Amino acid sequence: MALNVSVKVHPVVLFQIVDAYERRNVDANRVIGTLLGIVDKGVVEVTNSFCLPHIEDSEKVLAELRYAADMLSMLTKINKQEKIVGWWATGHEVTIHSNIIHEYYSLECQDPVHLTLDTTLQDGHMGMKAYMNVPVGVPKRKVGSMFTRIPVEVTCYQPEIVGIRLSQKTASSFKRSPELTIEPASDLGQVGEACSKMNKLIDKILAYVEDVLTEKVPANDTVGRALLNMVHSVPQMTPEQFEDMFNSSIKDLLMVITLAQLTRTQLQLNEKLTLLSALN
Repeated sequence: MALNVSVKVHPVVLFQIVDAYERRNVDANRVIGTLLGIVDKGVVEVTNSFCLPHIEDSEKVLAELRYAADMLSMLTKINKQEKIVGWWATGHEVTIHSNIIHEYYSLECQDPVHLTLDTTLQDGHMGMKAYMNVPVGVPKRKVGSMFTRIPVEVTCYQPEIVGIRLSQKTASSFKRSPELTIEPASDLGQVGEACSKMNKLIDKILAYVEDVLTEKVPANDTVGRALLNMVHSVPQMTPEQFEDMFNSSIKDLLMVITLAQLTRTQLQLNEKLTLLSALN
């Protein structure tokens, strides 16, 4: 793997790292773990992770490798596409023991990446960095290695975006009222919220186009091409056809919601009947 590699991390991995840090032993200075994901065309996409129990001090590092093997075996049964792509550690920098730990992961996968997450918020935010270990030195002489920074960013699947938005709402509400809890929006509520946002975006686009036509703002070729592609991506249908399609989709959604509510009610009744039978 060349140094033009980049790393994309999914939010669930960051939550897992923070959770492991919060559950660490009192005497643990940092927490480490394994990164799982896929590698495609120089892009390492990290989709999952797990904590690796370990003990480290100024002289040695001890890790429960058997635990790591068992966890990897269970997770690969769930998703066979996920492979070991590297390892993570809490903190804002590489430590003296990082080379030792990296050697172990070099045996588990080719060119592992090392991800650090500053859970102590030393710089006022949760800094994230990614590294690769590259050899350095003079040819035919003593050769060493060093950790070199590589680009890293957060990427999301659509369901993860919904979860992040809910977390953001909860965080902002917690600042106003710590006792207040936020429930996930219903499916119809999400449809209504999406339609409202779309209407606002369309209004902005129309206002921009009107300003360009009246020469209030200069035309932008890039924006024009994007608008043209957007218009061409809209299927050609009459308002009546669109209404029929929308109503059909809403009916399907309502049917799924009704079935889910009936199933939940049946399970709750079954739990109560089982509890009454046990008491009698």
